[in-house]
Amino acid sequence: MENGGGGGGRGDVPDDANDHCPGTQSEDAGKADACAGCPNQQICATAPKGPDPDVVAIVERMATVKHKILVLSGKGGVGKSTFSAQLSFALAEMEHQVGLLDIDICGPSIPKMLGLEGQDIHQSNLGWSPVYVESNLGVMSIGFMLPNPDDAVIWRGPRKNGLIKQFLKDVDWGEIDYLVVDAPPGTSDEHISIVQYLQATGIDGAIIVTTPQQVSLIDVRKEISFCKKVGVPVLGVVENMSGLRQPLSDLRFMKSGESGETDATEWALNYIREKAPELLSVVACSEVFDSSKGGAEKMCIEMGVPFLGKVPMDPQLCKAAEEGRSCFADQKCSASAPALQSIVKKLIKTE
Repeated sequence: MENGGGGGGRGDVPDDANDHCPGTQSEDAGKADACAGCPNQQICATAPKGPDPDVVAIVERMATVKHKILVLSGKGGVGKSTFSAQLSFALAEMEHQVGLLDIDICGPSIPKMLGLEGQDIHQSNLGWSPVYVESNLGVMSIGFMLPNPDDAVIWRGPRKNGLIKQFLKDVDWGEIDYLVVDAPPGTSDEHISIVQYLQATGIDGAIIVTTPQQVSLIDVRKEISFCKKVGVPVLGVVENMSGLRQPLSDLRFMKSGESGETDATEWALNYIREKAPELLSVVACSEVFDSSKGGAEKMCIEMGVPFLGKVPMDPQLCKAAEEGRSCFADQKCSASAPALQSIVKKLIKTE
């Protein structure tokens, strides 16, 4: 963060702060008269203040982690956790040592997406041990702590922050190349905590996941603004669900009649095989979300952040996520896997 107009040269004053800003680490941050109307007021008021002795333990624990990447989204339902899971699979298959930390406290979906439902956390004299998918891919999530996966996590901010801190200082990742952090949507307490706790250890940056339509991009702009305010580099934006792509042979066909709809898939495929068999190798494409205003790529140009690429909506990718497996392990995710691989290569090159 850079100095504000009234910060007197201090480094804890955001560049867009009001005059006479008390600084983000002041006990009066977000509460002083000078804070009224400041765009950072809510973040400053809710962030923990002063030196935290646990940060020393976090720095020591994170010393064995080479790269730390946050995966963020402006709103829910854009496929952020699916991307986090597949990014982790991809990095592991490139023979990197990878950790995946799920800090979506109220909606932990990572255990299912990596096929780890029902697993428990084990503790040793070194701390909590991650649950391993492969020898080079470990996972930590509150989902492993719930006695019943249907249990709701009804926690206020301080308790969420306490668990995030515990994950960072107590989980024994060992020597790993990448720690991927799957955060909840928005810019809530969890985001402020993870950034504050990790900043002393060095955050490589954040990947922001969105869908093409404006209702999602509006919130992504806020997420980019959040990253800039708290000093987290934006590694790039991923446009997920960027149109439906599916082999024609995988489509279902319906006929409408007076009695309603009937399944005509077998008839339609047999007709195609007889009349135009070459169509069976064609991929059907459809724009599910409105991207007429340029989508994420145009937004990235306007906001001066990298655009990492588009991932199409692929039913096979959805199935892989439901089954907790990598979309790169077979040839089924023919539409999404190449797009994801291209994004990962850009990311590694950037690193």
